[in-house]
Amino acid sequence: MARRFDRTFDPEDIENLAGSEDEPRVRAGFWSKLAGGASRIPFAEDAAAAYYCALDARTPTRVRALLFGALAYFLLPTDTVPDILPALGFTDDAAVIATALNLLASHIGPSHRAAARAALERLRRA
Repeated sequence: MARRFDRTFDPEDIENLAGSEDEPRVRAGFWSKLAGGASRIPFAEDAAAAYYCALDARTPTRVRALLFGALAYFLLPTDTVPDILPALGFTDDAAVIATALNLLASHIGPSHRAAARAALERLRRA
């Protein structure tokens, strides 16, 4: 189901986005994307920390919605720059993740980063 962007959102709509189609898509595909080689990209730890922050019930709903949106973009196989292109494929994904992290950095805590590091270590050893 494609999300429509041809209308103006009411400010209260942001509260409903965290339960949108992005969350199940991210939950279903995030670790398989990283296991498929993306765990070696330079921003993998940041993406994993964003994932753990988005799943954290203490994270405000609007922050969760934005993180799930950025992570859903990361999962798209055909985005602005296709991920199969060597060296360039993840540049747009990195920009989206970096922007989200810069805007929401105060919500991504040490526990999210520690969980991300541990998960990536397990992936790299597997």
